Amino acid sequence: MLREIYYNPYFFIPFKPEWRTTNVLPMARGMYDTRDFSAMPILADALQDAGCTDTTILNHCRHAPINTHVRGCWVLDLVLNRK
Repeated sequence: MLREIYYNPYFFIPFKPEWRTTNVLPMARGMYDTRDFSAMPILADALQDAGCTDTTILNHCRHAPINTHVRGCWVLDLVLNRK
């Protein structure tokens, strides 16, 4: 669960502001607000369409089991600029 929220506090993952597109932001906000994380793989596609090539971010969205995502997920926090 700690990896879901913090990933690795000793490893910096850059997030480019241009990845916060009109497709990415509403999707991330919706998952954060409703706590329904079933769209995480779709978020990965939207991030990729926005130019994200970071495999750590994309793999977390695509391959982490849906039931392990929680409010405070480090990827959603990066997208929503919460940290």
